[in-house]
Amino acid sequence: MPKRLNRREFLTTSALGTAAAAAGASTMFFPAIVRAEEPIRIGQLIPFTGFLGAIGEYGKQGATLAVEELNEKGGALGRKLELITEDEANPGVAVQKARKLIEKDKVVAIEGLVSSASCLAVGDEVQRAKVLMINAGANSDEIRSKRCHRYVFSTEGCNTQYVSAIGNWLIKERKVSRWYFLTSDYAFGHDLLRVARNLLVANKGTEVGSDLAPTGTTDFSQYITKMKAAKPDLIFHNLAGADVTNFLKQYAESGMTIEVAGGVIDSAFAWPVGESLRGHFPIIWWHELNNPASKAWAARYIKRWGRPPDNQAYGDYLAVHAIAQAIDKAKSTDSAKLVSALEGHTLTGAMDGLKGRPLTFRAWDHQLLQPMYVVAAKDKAKWKDKWDIFEIIQEFPPRGASLEDIAIPKAESQCQLEPLA
Repeated sequence: MPKRLNRREFLTTSALGTAAAAAGASTMFFPAIVRAEEPIRIGQLIPFTGFLGAIGEYGKQGATLAVEELNEKGGALGRKLELITEDEANPGVAVQKARKLIEKDKVVAIEGLVSSASCLAVGDEVQRAKVLMINAGANSDEIRSKRCHRYVFSTEGCNTQYVSAIGNWLIKERKVSRWYFLTSDYAFGHDLLRVARNLLVANKGTEVGSDLAPTGTTDFSQYITKMKAAKPDLIFHNLAGADVTNFLKQYAESGMTIEVAGGVIDSAFAWPVGESLRGHFPIIWWHELNNPASKAWAARYIKRWGRPPDNQAYGDYLAVHAIAQAIDKAKSTDSAKLVSALEGHTLTGAMDGLKGRPLTFRAWDHQLLQPMYVVAAKDKAKWKDKWDIFEIIQEFPPRGASLEDIAIPKAESQCQLEPLA
């Protein structure tokens, strides 16, 4: 015999039936309601091991803070965001992790990456899977040129942007024309060396020496000895990760006085150099940029994590916001629609890039156009605290100039984006 419902059971069942009907359900299937409330998942690939590992935690913290702040305001499309982070480790592992994020975790997009070799490999994978990826940390021009993809965007600057800023400043302001190169022997370093050499030749400078150093080098003495003998005007390093820390420490300890500079620097690898830090560098963001949005974000980051954000934290924070803005603009989590929403999109709203000027993705190569900052190492006597190692010398391009001025010219790019399927 059917069970007779008491009054409370009848009212509860009736209320659930009414809710299901209002949601357009023909029957009361509660899983449909649960699915509608599932979070929007964003995957993150970032290194926690190897010579790039020290910046992984910064990247995770930047992305986590972005998700937390967005969720406090309602997430995207009225749904909460969820970050799923994996160690990119090396190109092979990075591809495996990307497949896991796409196939198992069902992420709507992937962001992060630092190694150019890993980014190139994962870029090929997301294009095959037709899932949006935002590169927040890999610099090689190849990612935006010969190996560009329709589903890959970059909030991180490319080597041309970095070198255009620091190289032109060094030549015009410091009048250095005889350069010695020291380069990390992998995709990023090779590409950075190519860009730096081209700039030097274009300015009628002279290359007096060049060395390739394996990634993970701990003793740079043999290279420093050769530099001293060559007597250049400038040591220009194309190093990455912990190699930057080790080289700059040993360079200072050797008593070398020849000016030193670099094509790229991560503050997370400059801070450990401490009072030995010397030279001039280009950096994509610095936590003491003098604009209200940047100051406010740095303060929030310090309150949340107990230390200033480095430039990788900035890159991942920016990438998560770009994904959320694309979702809201497209009113969808479909990757093809997100790609269309980002092409030519200017970052707007509460987060405009934290640089006090509009930042826009180029539609034809998906590079975010943005300024770089030439910074100089401070004398320790001028530090406010152990984080206060740089002073900003100049913003490139200056206010009023086009951000295209330091980017890869279209005429020199090999980027051919695939059709959007």
